[in-house]
Amino acid sequence: MILAILQARLSSTRLPGKVLKPILGRPMLEHQIERIRRSRLIDRLMLATSDDPSDKPLELLCSRLNIACFRGSLNNVLDRFYQAAVTIRPEHVVRLTGDCPLADSKVIDSTIRHYLDGGFDYASNALEPSFPDGLDIEVFRFSVLETAWKEASLPSQKEHVTPFIYNQPERFRLGSYKEDRDLSGKRWTVDEPRDFQFVEKIYETLYPKNPNFDMHDILKLLEQCPELEAINTDIERNLGYKKSLAEDKKQIK
Repeated sequence: MILAILQARLSSTRLPGKVLKPILGRPMLEHQIERIRRSRLIDRLMLATSDDPSDKPLELLCSRLNIACFRGSLNNVLDRFYQAAVTIRPEHVVRLTGDCPLADSKVIDSTIRHYLDGGFDYASNALEPSFPDGLDIEVFRFSVLETAWKEASLPSQKEHVTPFIYNQPERFRLGSYKEDRDLSGKRWTVDEPRDFQFVEKIYETLYPKNPNFDMHDILKLLEQCPELEAINTDIERNLGYKKSLAEDKKQIK
């Protein structure tokens, strides 16, 4: 069984409440869920949010969309993620984050297929970035997640769920799924107000004509309207993880 767990919370520091910001009259997160549901390989989808009162609206959204919702630790995301997964104990787990409203089900399925065919413990399309930032997906064995939950100790390992796994290639069999072209310089995630502005324009242009638009439709639009990329392309990638690494150094000291 393949369980996909989508992480989301409303207390993001750079753009609070972003996952419920409306795009074409619907919450950003609802659009992302619609896109994930097109996956042919994911068996079940669950949202993992925090037990902080501020995240109650996410539980209500899940109820409306008929999606399982788990609520756990606000700051120890690894614990929250594991506790969500252990309620199902699937063989395989897919990790997705709620700041990726342009998630592509075809990319999700291709990464999962790469993981399964390779017999990996963990596989991702972000280990060696070649896809746009915002199409990230990680797939791993539940048993490996359980090991990380038992042994992880650093702030970065607890806040970002998987560094404990992918930083130990000598211990875990890692797989990297790559795009033929290097598209890693493109920014399709939502962390800042300008990111949301970019994504909103993509939806406003493509969704009314084709709600099933994919990565290639976005790339074609950006070729026709290169000014769209200028909205947010200068924002640094993985800034949150870099901040967590700084906290690791403080703890080690």
